[in-house]
Amino acid sequence: MRLEILPVPGIGHVSEGDDLAALIANAAPWLRDGDVLVVTSKIVSKSEGRLVDVPADGPERLAARDEVLAAETARVVATRGATRIVQTHHGFVMASAGIDASNVDKTRLVLLPADPDASARALRAALRDRHHVDVAVIITDTMGRPWRNGLTDVALGVAGMDAIRDHRGEVDPYGNELQLTQMAVVDELAGAGELIKGKCDQVPVAVVRGYLTAPRPDDGAGAATLVRDAAMDLFSLGTAEARAAGLAAAATLPDAPNPTPPDRDAVRRAIAAVAGVVAPGTEFTLVADEAVRAGMVTAVPGWPAEATALVLAAPAAPAAPAGPAELVRFGADLHRLRAALAAEGITSLPLPPPAGTPAAACLAL
Repeated sequence: MRLEILPVPGIGHVSEGDDLAALIANAAPWLRDGDVLVVTSKIVSKSEGRLVDVPADGPERLAARDEVLAAETARVVATRGATRIVQTHHGFVMASAGIDASNVDKTRLVLLPADPDASARALRAALRDRHHVDVAVIITDTMGRPWRNGLTDVALGVAGMDAIRDHRGEVDPYGNELQLTQMAVVDELAGAGELIKGKCDQVPVAVVRGYLTAPRPDDGAGAATLVRDAAMDLFSLGTAEARAAGLAAAATLPDAPNPTPPDRDAVRRAIAAVAGVVAPGTEFTLVADEAVRAGMVTAVPGWPAEATALVLAAPAAPAAPAGPAELVRFGADLHRLRAALAAEGITSLPLPPPAGTPAAACLAL
């Protein structure tokens, strides 16, 4: 395969209502059937009127931008200072919902196209029907990547080709059957086009020639196939947000004894799971079977008689008077253990410890 990446200069300023297909066809009369047209989403948004008016500067501009961001956000993924990583209503996870203030008047913000796949299909149809050239269309925007510095263009909308090349079931030269390999080829082509488009060169369109022999006769499923299903997403929140969600869930864990005696190995696994994150000196001790059988559980007033085990929780530095900070930290440690127990399917009830035990709290299981 021999690829060419060709710039399409001369498109100029794009305004609401402009015929984007005509602008591209006039700037690139050399387009051929089978070319892949890589189009920056910003000019698509401008032509479709996806702009909002905001103050030019000052706190009013920030407040207006926050309102726009909230409207474009389906779910907040992570927040660090002024940075907001969100999931858009399209399903894309990106900074500030893709809202852009560059290459536009200072009193306006550019939003992503409302339906990038539909935009790609419409642009492809217009080029085919009115300008007699059959190309695939990729609409792109810039994104960061988890755990990697720098930005790259990716596909938001696609028409005329598959977004993913699926190698599953193929056999490599060593005889191994590929089980998981699915290549996001439209993202790769988007990145290739960005190499010659740039951010300041006013070249919002590129052509990749040589990848396709011919586009699909239909438009295909679009870039929506690139959005990972929520059930398969192992990193649906930022670290701090996931931690906060876990603590919030632990705070509302059911306060009810288990209908059957808990697996004591599972209790020990839960204790071991939190041992490395609790305050130094905090200890969780599973009471021995003999003590449970001897009636220690039912000896505490108000303790449910059906509880079958307990964990003694001793805070850090028990000899020193506990101040507010120590109490908060110990409470958080106790909730961490309750969350770890819940992950093992074990409910727990926090209670004061039995008299004479060097513990600040107990969990009845």
